[in-house]
Amino acid sequence: MKRIIALATAAVLLASPMAMAQSGTFRQAHEYGFGAQSSLDPISNGRIFQITEKIMSRLVRPGLDGRPSPDLATEWSANEDATVWTLSLREGVTFHDGTTFEAADVLYSLNRVLDPEMDSPARSAIAMIEAVEALDDMTVQITLDTPFADLPLQLMDYRLRMIPEDSGDTIATTGIGTGPFMVETFDAEGTTVLVANPDYWEGAPGVARMEIIGIPDGQARLQALLGGQIDMERGITAQQSVMFQGSDRFTIQEIPTGNWRGLVFRTDVEPFNDLRVRQAVRMVADRQELVDLVLGGGGIVACDTPVEPNDQYRADLSCPQDIEGARALLAEAGYPDGIDIDVHVATLEPTWPTLAVAYQQQAAAAGIRVNVVQAPTDGYWSEVWMHEDVSATRWNERPADQALHEIYLSTARWNESFYQDEAFDALLAAARRELDFEARRALYVQAQEHLQETAGTLIPYHVTRLVGVSSRVHNLDAVKNDAVRWHLITVDE
Repeated sequence: MKRIIALATAAVLLASPMAMAQSGTFRQAHEYGFGAQSSLDPISNGRIFQITEKIMSRLVRPGLDGRPSPDLATEWSANEDATVWTLSLREGVTFHDGTTFEAADVLYSLNRVLDPEMDSPARSAIAMIEAVEALDDMTVQITLDTPFADLPLQLMDYRLRMIPEDSGDTIATTGIGTGPFMVETFDAEGTTVLVANPDYWEGAPGVARMEIIGIPDGQARLQALLGGQIDMERGITAQQSVMFQGSDRFTIQEIPTGNWRGLVFRTDVEPFNDLRVRQAVRMVADRQELVDLVLGGGGIVACDTPVEPNDQYRADLSCPQDIEGARALLAEAGYPDGIDIDVHVATLEPTWPTLAVAYQQQAAAAGIRVNVVQAPTDGYWSEVWMHEDVSATRWNERPADQALHEIYLSTARWNESFYQDEAFDALLAAARRELDFEARRALYVQAQEHLQETAGTLIPYHVTRLVGVSSRVHNLDAVKNDAVRWHLITVDE
């Protein structure tokens, strides 16, 4: 009965004068990389984050400086050994169906992620949580199975959105959250329509509607922006950016990020199950040349660490190209004449083909013969990535602990290179238990150094993101995607 009354209340709000105070429509594309599996469930494999980020909120979010900032949790504190955390929740927040946000919803949302049967990729981010309890309706206590001083960083994960209690069976299509926009219609392969939430706790949004349109191909998204079908594209390449120069119809935002693009070599198949081969295929890369060729200079050399340049735990690594060293390692591994490999790419990420061709030219000098295979964009994540021996990959930035766990831990759901290393796993476990910052940092650095020696993923650079924006759009924060305050955007009609 509570839910029925709430739905009726929500319908009245949608029709009220307050809901009509906003004006205009903001349009954006998404890739629907999981095709028919795409959904509004924030913890599912097929989540469409371009939608969930606008309709659902987190407990903690990154501020404009990237640091943990209050969202649905207003403050947090830990006991002496950082095994028990207490969070105070924001009062007066309601879900889109009219129900009140409270501790029971937090317990349900987090326990759903932690449930092994859900098989959510977000589970690794908070796997240290042993129990979540409600101290009262607006206070939550989180108990960890190990000391962990950086829990607020983990709670910023873009998938850890709060949903109503017991809504798991329907959330994939309803998308009910507490965010600045509400779902009017959901169409994963067409156009999803969002409408302004007049009761959003930070204030009513500046636009009445958002349309999130499925466009899987990067070139097609560029043409949609140029043609006025969408208002923003967050994947403009350096080569494409010249098309916007001198135009008063668009602006380009340059945003340094921890996002990275690379090539992943499966460590569980020949010849990449040989450490020497894994080292060789990465040693042939001239990282700065790749930054210049692929990104037009808009990136920072990564030396195969997924940890972003500005992260407090980032290791200072060196990775010069070494062709002769690569040749020697291949010969030692039994490949004196080199190796032939197929690298699978797709244009859903516009820079992948350029990266693969540039790598092909560099690797040839060491006898690594690369055949670039163009895969369909539709279904790339479900049929190519983590299936083929070598494929292009990309990741959005994450705090160091989360990136290292989610991409490389032996038991991680998205361990895309099938990397299994007990010493690496032990370093991560020790880092989480260490309460002294400098000692903890040393362990994370050591883990990154270990990856550089043993991993199967070529991470040449972190990306400076180029965001193409229509001049009709105002107040779009020039920050990382998951820190954008979407409710502030306005558009000229």
